[in-house]
Amino acid sequence: MWNMSRKGFEELYERIPGSKPGFEDVWRLTGRNPRMLTTLYLANWSANSVIEFIIRSRAITKDFVSRWRQYLEKAVEDPDTLIEEEAPEELRHNLIEKNLIVYDMYSRNPDLWVDEPSPEKDPETGIGK
Repeated sequence: MWNMSRKGFEELYERIPGSKPGFEDVWRLTGRNPRMLTTLYLANWSANSVIEFIIRSRAITKDFVSRWRQYLEKAVEDPDTLIEEEAPEELRHNLIEKNLIVYDMYSRNPDLWVDEPSPEKDPETGIGK
């Protein structure tokens, strides 16, 4: 599952035992992704540890970053730049292969959602189309 509605995610968050950061912080950090919630919890809520894990597990090397730096910096500010013609197809392919972006968004049939569908795009996080 890629992401959850706010209500469902909050229910999952509330079931996690012990002390934890505020819900709003966790909601933003995880981008509504329940697997990322699990990863953050297992990392004792250390966002830096999770970032290091992602970098290692997705083979984000210094060469990769230096080769694509100008596009990656723009994408951090506005992920839509990756679908514009200026971002090379090879970069998009690499990011998809590393499971860092989803390029082909399929139709969002509301009948297939367990509860309320999440928004097409969250302007605060840039998650979505």
